[in-house]
Amino acid sequence: MTLSRKEPGRNPMAAVLGFTFDHWRSQGDLVSLIVIAVGVATVAEVVVPIYAGQMVDAVTAGLGSANEAWWALGAMLVLGAVAVGCRQLFFFAITILTTRMMSTVAREAFARVQRFSTDWHANNFAGSTVRRITRGMWALDMLNDTLLVAILPSILVLLGSTVVLATVWPTLGLVVFIGSIAFVAMTVVLSVNYVAPAARLANSWDTRVGGALADAVTCNAVVKAFGGETREDARLTAVLAKWRSRTNRTWMRGTNAGTAQNLFLLGLRAAVLGVVLWLWMRGQASVGDVALVLTSYAVVHGYLRDIGMHIHNLQRSVNDMEELVAFHDQPMGVKDRHDAMPAMITDGRIAFEHVTFHYGGHADALYRDFSVEIGAGEKIGLVGRSGSGKTTFVKLIQRLYDVNAGRISIDGQDIADVTQASLRSRIAIVQQEPILFHRSLAENIAYARPQASMAEIEHAARLANAHAFISALPKGYGTMVGERGVKLSGGERQRVALARAFLADAPVLILDEATSSLDSESEHLIQEAMERLMAGRTTIVIAHRLSTVQAMDRILVFDKGRIVEEGDHASLIRHPDGIYRGLFERQALELAKGWAA
Repeated sequence: MTLSRKEPGRNPMAAVLGFTFDHWRSQGDLVSLIVIAVGVATVAEVVVPIYAGQMVDAVTAGLGSANEAWWALGAMLVLGAVAVGCRQLFFFAITILTTRMMSTVAREAFARVQRFSTDWHANNFAGSTVRRITRGMWALDMLNDTLLVAILPSILVLLGSTVVLATVWPTLGLVVFIGSIAFVAMTVVLSVNYVAPAARLANSWDTRVGGALADAVTCNAVVKAFGGETREDARLTAVLAKWRSRTNRTWMRGTNAGTAQNLFLLGLRAAVLGVVLWLWMRGQASVGDVALVLTSYAVVHGYLRDIGMHIHNLQRSVNDMEELVAFHDQPMGVKDRHDAMPAMITDGRIAFEHVTFHYGGHADALYRDFSVEIGAGEKIGLVGRSGSGKTTFVKLIQRLYDVNAGRISIDGQDIADVTQASLRSRIAIVQQEPILFHRSLAENIAYARPQASMAEIEHAARLANAHAFISALPKGYGTMVGERGVKLSGGERQRVALARAFLADAPVLILDEATSSLDSESEHLIQEAMERLMAGRTTIVIAHRLSTVQAMDRILVFDKGRIVEEGDHASLIRHPDGIYRGLFERQALELAKGWAA
């Protein structure tokens, strides 16, 4: 369930508060309980000064008014107990509310990020993305506390105290009311126009720090390989210097704003106390009345002093949540249609029918009126120079992008009409650089079919020639592979990826040259497993080394988004000026030079 949308033109404060209020509505019972509890506790606190004044008057009158003094004390104690009980209730309720909301917004943000386009993920640091989500999630905790536990009772106290004072002394009530409104207005202006812009910039550099850290830690093997530790230290130091400068400016602006607020409160205190002394001198206020005003203003002063901090906290929370809320405005990469049906793929016949496609931001189409058919069970090799359209071809089959015109069908079904999850579950992929989760080997293999039994996982590993090396590990299939599978060799990762594809048992198989950078023994094991995997499946192989596609039923040669040659190896090699023959001869020459060396 998506609960929030930021309307175009709304400022960050409106966007974040709208996002928060939408989530409050989904927890209406808890929010209502909190508001009632806060209201009752606040009213009890506002009324206490009235009885404090009555007690002072009773004590001043002498022992004859002892009962009135004791009654006032009893009332104050009862009101105090009510306030304590209500505070306990609303803290209990806000704890439940906040943890529910934090888990919900983190889950929603994660779900959206998972569904953003591959381009989005390519252009954003993983560490920065994680930082945006976690920072926004914890900012929600502060935002809820600020709005419900701090600002709401502050407003109620200010209104209630103003009413109490104005009932007896309209002039005094007017002074407190105007002073309070002016103070809040000044605080909001300082926060929004003075502190917030600096805080927003500081947060952007905080995000960059997270990205820089994640980038270097994730690529630590490369750092070590090139002795780049000092360079990475210097790179992070430069980012941290910018972060420190921006954060210092933000904190100093907060300090300056706080000083301005304290000076304003000093003036307001002088005005209120001056007015009450003037009323006492004129005989319009008793000693008890002076005690009432002093007690009431002490409460008002405390809340006004804190409300400045609360507004700063509110603005800080908004700044910290901006990037998380912005995820809800980011367009999804590819959306399922509202009436999308599960894909029914059994044979694996693939057809591109007059497809036109261009990447966002590119004026020229990569494919224009592009058509090709792949028969069920046919083994196809994709060949061509870098940027010719091979990788885009398989991405479109997976529907990682939507075509601009035409359609792509599998077994006669337009892939735009089926759910993405069901489509991709019927396509097994083995990438050139397989990515593994930092989970156990069993979990990584079973990712293709989570409900698979251990026996099925082991069978898939045997087919992929992976069972032997897995069994030799101390914890076997329970071995954790490290981030992105870093604990395994390249050949081992490839065999785990092949096992995953075997377990998927999908009718369509996509192989992105899986043996191009392996030793001969690993290459032999993987090539053997790949031949088993391709049997009976529609197979598309992206070839980086042409020796791997010589046995394909058909080879498609791409150039600038067009198929310029097609046929089997024997027929294509006979074209003296063909692109395929030129690529093949160049690779053969490079191989010969390598052997000679």
